[in-house]
Amino acid sequence: MQPNPRLNIRQVTWANPVGADLRAAQQAELDTRFGNSEHEPGPAPSEADTAVFVVAYEKCSGQPLGCGGLRILDAETAEIKRLYVVPYARGSGVASSILAALEAQAHSYGFSVITAEAGSAQSDGRSFYESAGFAAVPNFGPYVGVSHSQCYSKPIDSRSASHTAMA
Repeated sequence: MQPNPRLNIRQVTWANPVGADLRAAQQAELDTRFGNSEHEPGPAPSEADTAVFVVAYEKCSGQPLGCGGLRILDAETAEIKRLYVVPYARGSGVASSILAALEAQAHSYGFSVITAEAGSAQSDGRSFYESAGFAAVPNFGPYVGVSHSQCYSKPIDSRSASHTAMA
């Protein structure tokens, strides 16, 4: 679970205060991007439906740089939720490292597919998922009929999970 030698990626509980602060920062940024706080269709992720939540820390300073989680959709499918990197660390591989850790964890939990969603105000998120091998799919679950949402999916197995970790 350590694809980036500059980072410590730790699995934490949903209630972890550092993770909670990062999720709050992400939601505040999305509120600004979308111009309101009504940008998430369906229920927000919670400890009850989140199989894994990780926080990425910079090794040399111990500073938290990002987070991400896996929401359980069904026995085979998990959704990437709250993937976030603090603005000053973007473009440095933190998001890719978090995604690699989440893919490896998804595989270890027995999931065969991971999904993601990015809104219209998240062109960076859309590009990120596409470059990570996700394919655009019809909107699923709470995103069905939501014009500002774009959904993605990626099959995972031991080969794909390890390939993402090495990228």
